[in-house]
Amino acid sequence: MTTMTTGSDTLTRDALAVLQPGFTGTSAPDWLLRRIGEGLASVGLFGRNIVSAPQVAALTTRLRAERDDLLVAIDEEGGDVTRIEVRTGSSFPGNLALGAVDDVDLTREVARELGRRLAECGVNLNWAPSADVNSNPDNPIIGVRAFGAETDLVARHTAAYIEGLQAAGVAACTKHFPGHGDTNVDSHHAMPRIDVDLDTLHARELVPFRAAIAAGSKSVMSAHILLPALDPARPATLSPRILTGLLREELGYDGLIVSDAVEMQAIAGTVGIERGSVLAIAAGADALCVGGGLADEGTVLRLRDALVRAVRDGDLAEERLADAAARVRALAAWTSRARGDVAAPGAAVQEGTAPGTGSEIGLVAARRAARITASPSWRPLEQAPYVATFTPVMNIAVSSETPWSIGDELAALLPGTESGTYGTDSSAADVLGAAGERRVVAVVRDEHRHPWMSAALDALLAARPDTVVVEMGVPRATPRGALHVATHGAARVCGRAAAEAIAGV
Repeated sequence: MTTMTTGSDTLTRDALAVLQPGFTGTSAPDWLLRRIGEGLASVGLFGRNIVSAPQVAALTTRLRAERDDLLVAIDEEGGDVTRIEVRTGSSFPGNLALGAVDDVDLTREVARELGRRLAECGVNLNWAPSADVNSNPDNPIIGVRAFGAETDLVARHTAAYIEGLQAAGVAACTKHFPGHGDTNVDSHHAMPRIDVDLDTLHARELVPFRAAIAAGSKSVMSAHILLPALDPARPATLSPRILTGLLREELGYDGLIVSDAVEMQAIAGTVGIERGSVLAIAAGADALCVGGGLADEGTVLRLRDALVRAVRDGDLAEERLADAAARVRALAAWTSRARGDVAAPGAAVQEGTAPGTGSEIGLVAARRAARITASPSWRPLEQAPYVATFTPVMNIAVSSETPWSIGDELAALLPGTESGTYGTDSSAADVLGAAGERRVVAVVRDEHRHPWMSAALDALLAARPDTVVVEMGVPRATPRGALHVATHGAARVCGRAAAEAIAGV
């Protein structure tokens, strides 16, 4: 049972101000509107809250009727991680594709267009970009969400992305500080650990965050990862040494520090979300992301009361909580001023218009990112093929609702194209039986991380050397097949770019 606070109104409002909760449904529940009136300063949107651009615009307008400077946040990286286009796939190719092109002007324009669309819907804080250096190719959670594995490339594209996004009036939230790229554990499920020395951290992980700070990133998101070289006892989100000592004092960052979701098992399964929230604010975090999994009023009240109780018990300095709340309100004030440069929520959104219409800069980027390796005998397909998609278990950051592969995009160019999905218990014989005489297009994702997938593809190519291969993850395996297309991501536009290469459009 939640214990209702009886502390000062200011203390209660500050405790609410540092929360960034989610909710269920596509309209604002009464409890959320009531808590906004009591001091809640931020709300997070997820795929479950989104049907269309006009609906999101109406939702954010209703929320701001309670508080005009409300921060409305979203986890919209583009590419594999999309919320605005959760049911269709993204109109933007994602970070790895942008890094593969390595044109910072293109990255800036893609981020600006993404920001414009978010601003039209009334979203003013994006939990993006990922500034992680994907130095571990077996990383189960970052992968195509990173601009790449090369430090300087990641740094320059992180800066360009921030500049583009914030030029549209949407605050960037650079993540996952101090760097999640060298992990082999997903912090949604357990506590990752990075065992490298300080020199390596400064030369690799921290370089993109220095670039983000120089570019003026309005917020930075902490990671639930343990770095013994910095703090052998506490993960970054709970570490004063990392958040205050390193990020604030050593790197000179003065913006908003946001925690990654406190209900992730690296926090919830260790110290618990209430204690974790108190420790995070005490360590230097200013806002607590919660709501991807726990999206109810009870969670908001539990965390609010835990913070108030910690102040009253002397476990959290009241000045630290007040400072955190002030930073949240300062960012809210910036977004309110920035809204003067963009259309009011919904003003440029017509009923029936799906997110992702308008400028095709995302498709342009996806086409440029596609890496095509063709055999000497390759000719574009003229007849409808069979698309076999080998599907790994997805990381939790990618919504299970979001479609991927190229079947629909190829069917638009070659009518009659049929598709099938294959998992760990599938064989090449299963694919060949379903394909019949049709040409096979095999779609894989992070083949290098999945031996079963690699074995199935090898068998398929041995039986049908004319098979087309599309790699939609991190392309580390040797290109093979009559045509090999590395898309550097599984966004809808990446599928379109691959389909065009296959059909010779």
